[in-house]
Amino acid sequence: MITTPSLNKKTTHLSHFETTQHKHPNQTISQSVTNMGVVEQAHNVKILGSGAQTIILAHGFGTDQSVWKHLVPHLVEDNSYKVVLFDNMGAGTTNPEYFDFDRYSTLEGFAYDVIGILEELQVSSCIFVGHSVSAMIGAVASITRPDLFSKILMISASPRYLNDVDYFGGFEQEDLDQLFQALESNFKAWCSHFAPLAVGGDMESVAVQEFSRTLFNMRPDIALSIAQTIFQSDMRHLLCHVVVPCHIIQSMKDLAVPVVVSEYLHQNLGGESIVEVMSTDGHLPQLSSPDVVVPVLLRHIRCDIVV
Repeated sequence: MITTPSLNKKTTHLSHFETTQHKHPNQTISQSVTNMGVVEQAHNVKILGSGAQTIILAHGFGTDQSVWKHLVPHLVEDNSYKVVLFDNMGAGTTNPEYFDFDRYSTLEGFAYDVIGILEELQVSSCIFVGHSVSAMIGAVASITRPDLFSKILMISASPRYLNDVDYFGGFEQEDLDQLFQALESNFKAWCSHFAPLAVGGDMESVAVQEFSRTLFNMRPDIALSIAQTIFQSDMRHLLCHVVVPCHIIQSMKDLAVPVVVSEYLHQNLGGESIVEVMSTDGHLPQLSSPDVVVPVLLRHIRCDIVV
C-alpha cells in the first residue's frame, strides 16, 4: 500500500455539484459523436484484457494513445485489468470533421467525451490515468460523475500554466502569445522546435521523434485551438470539488509544469491525494523514461492511498 504518514487526510468540501455550473453556456454535444456505438469509433477506442478492474489511459496534447505503448503490455500481462485506450478529439488519428471548435474551447468539452465513452462502454468505475491536460480533463469529469472514478493518476498535470499572484505556473502571457504565433505561422517548424523542449532531449532521440510524429499529425488550426484552450485554462477554482483520490506524478524537470505545481494540486484538491516526484526530465516521461516511469505508474495503479 502507498503510505503517506506526512500527508494530512483532506475532507470533502462538496456534497453536490451542479453540472451547469461549469458547462460551457453554448455547449451542445454533436449528434455525430454521441450516438451509441459511434463514440467508440470517433475516439478510436481499443479494449485490451478482460480483468475485473477497468483502467482508462488518456493522452495529452500532441500525442495519441500510442504514447502508452510502454505501459500497456504490463497491464495486459496482469489479468486483473481491462485496459481502455482512446484518442482525444483533435488528435491526428481522429477525424477532424468531428472537431467542434466551440465545444472544445474549454476542457469541459473533452470531459464530457470521457463520460460518454465510459457510459457507452458501461463502465461503472475505473482507474483513470491522465497525462498532462487529460489529468485535468479526468478531474473535471469526476466532478460531474464521481461514481465513475475510483481514483485518478495525474501525470505532468497543471491546473493553470500562467503565472499569477501567489501562483507559479511557469509561463507569462507574453510567452504564450509567442508560442501561439509561432505555431500559427509555421506549424512544421514549431513542431521541430517544441518537441525536443517538451520531451527533454534532442531530435535524434526516439522519444522526441515519436512525439514530433504525433504532434505533426494534428491539423494545424486544430492544434492551435487546443493549445490555446489548454495554456489559457484556469481550473484552480474547481480543484476543491475533485473528491476522487488523486495520485500526482511529476518529473523533477518539466518545461511545461514546474515541480511546485504538483504540491499546489496536492494542497488544493478536495479529496485525498499523494505526490511522487520522479527523477525524470521532460513533460512526457512515460515516453522518454519508461524504465523509471512504468514501475511508478504500476505501483500507483495497484496501490491505494493510506492515511
